Amino acid sequence: MRGVRGATTADRNDADAIVEATSELLTELVRLNGIDLEEVAFAYFTSTPDLDAEFPALAARRLGWVDVPLLCGNELAVRMPNPRGVGLCVRVLILYNTEKRQAEMRHVYLRGAQAIKQDLELYRGQLDGVIR
Repeated sequence: MRGVRGATTADRNDADAIVEATSELLTELVRLNGIDLEEVAFAYFTSTPDLDAEFPALAARRLGWVDVPLLCGNELAVRMPNPRGVGLCVRVLILYNTEKRQAEMRHVYLRGAQAIKQDLELYRGQLDGVIR
């Protein structure tokens, strides 16, 4: 079992905007990682406090994730200038069965959430050459 993460931002606090952004994120995670829905153990979604018009998990249900356990929660309200303090943000952690190594997982950061990826890459670069 492996975990894959992703994040995106909605254009506004509106049900359609939240579902549209989350659908885009899930579609890209599935495509890049070759995720078979039959192998998904669960998906955990979080959203920042400024997104409360809809549950991000609705996007997964509309994409056919009807047998996958889904859960939503609130993300911490960390504010800028912290680079991980992205507003209007939906994040997801998907655990699924695969033969791939964790290093092969393709995490996806779209729209305004690309700042999170840049921060993650900075830490990854600092660890190059360090035994993990």
